Amino acid sequence: MKYFVFFLTVSLALILFSASTVPAQVQTRVRVIQASNTGSTIANPLRDVHGQLGSLFNFSSYQLLKDETVTLSPNRPVEIPTHPGASLQLELTKKPTKDVAEIRVRVKREGSEILNTLLKLSPGKTVSIGGPKHGDGTIILAITARF
Repeated sequence: MKYFVFFLTVSLALILFSASTVPAQVQTRVRVIQASNTGSTIANPLRDVHGQLGSLFNFSSYQLLKDETVTLSPNRPVEIPTHPGASLQLELTKKPTKDVAEIRVRVKREGSEILNTLLKLSPGKTVSIGGPKHGDGTIILAITARF
């Protein structure tokens, strides 16, 4: 009986410890990319996602407009200005589990919401989202979460 109580106590402690090792905050890297068919260049900082971009989108040129890392906490939106009149809002919807973080992504232009989606991100994986027209191309968001 003593061994059973000891085993139960140790098991409970391990369960509680493992549940608390997932951080409540998520470091999130956002790259705002302008994709177009003008030229055929890939900005050096985008080499790591070039294969993903090429398989998802049909453009010949990818230029990095913004590269920013923010720390997200549950239910605390972070707004990132992307260019005049437009912004990106990221919000961690709840504390992440060990293998998924849910991030709400909103894009606003001139105060109106033009994109509202929920991403489920795995640690270290990048998700690319096609966005609105911009100049002679289209905006693509490449979002990576680390937790």
